[in-house]
Amino acid sequence: MFGDTVKSLRLSHNLSQVQLANALNVSKQTVSNWENNNILPSIEMLIKISKYFSVSADFLLELDNRSYIEVTGLSDIHLAHIQQIIQDILGSKK
Repeated sequence: MFGDTVKSLRLSHNLSQVQLANALNVSKQTVSNWENNNILPSIEMLIKISKYFSVSADFLLELDNRSYIEVTGLSDIHLAHIQQIIQDILGSKK
């Protein structure tokens, strides 16, 4: 559910509910309500959350479980290194 996804993202970024609330300009109670699936954010806030965590709105809504890494501005050489690291982690041999 949406709340589980937000909580997981928050924790993976080592953020408290207060820190995330401050970053999104909402109250801690709002973040708590999202995480407990009591309320859902507005569309505008959904976009803000997705931009903050660099994930798609589809990911937040559990319509797409792929993860993304922002690589804008990296050279082709850097991208190749990142791809190799990911393949090593996944155990691929490409």
